[in-house]
Amino acid sequence: MNYFDKEVDARGLNCPLPILRAKKALSTMEAGQVVRVIATDPGSVKDFAAFARQTGNELVEQGQVEGEADTYEFYLRRKA
Repeated sequence: MNYFDKEVDARGLNCPLPILRAKKALSTMEAGQVVRVIATDPGSVKDFAAFARQTGNELVEQGQVEGEADTYEFYLRRKA
C-alpha cells in the first residue's frame, strides 16, 4: 500500500510503545484515514493484529519493509 495520511516511526521501540504511538496518531485522524506504522519489535506483528481486533480499526496491510531486515510496516484505517 502506497497511500497513507500519517506515518509513525516506532523503530527501536518495544511493546507497547508502537501500539501507543499508533493509538495516539489514530485519535487525531478522521474516519477512513490511514496511518502507516514502522516498527522493529518482532512482537509488533501479533500486537497490531490484536490491537485492530480490539479497537475496530482495520489492519489494511502488514509486512516487512522492503530492503530492511527486521523492520515491519502496518497500515491501519481509522474506524468510522
